Amino acid sequence: MSVVVIFTSRRTLSHDDEYDAMSARMVELVQGHPGFIEMTSVRDPQTREGVTVAYFRDEESVRAWKAHAEHAEAQRQGMTELYEAYRVTVAYVERDYGSTPGGE
Repeated sequence: MSVVVIFTSRRTLSHDDEYDAMSARMVELVQGHPGFIEMTSVRDPQTREGVTVAYFRDEESVRAWKAHAEHAEAQRQGMTELYEAYRVTVAYVERDYGSTPGGE
């Protein structure tokens, strides 16, 4: 059973360049993190609200990602400078199914 981490947030109006660089670095890091499966992220430029959904193999992988030194620093920076509000939800995936374009 995999684990999903859902991160919802509302960005501040400042630090755009800093946020973009940090965000790109976190994507790079998590993609190489043991136990990481996949991630989808979207943000509405008008409301500054966004959601990132990341899948991991197990809870141990999630805990290790949360504790990763660069990620921990990004979390600290996000809480103090980059987000007006945020929420993290961690859940177990019981079922996951669907289809792809073209039926593949």
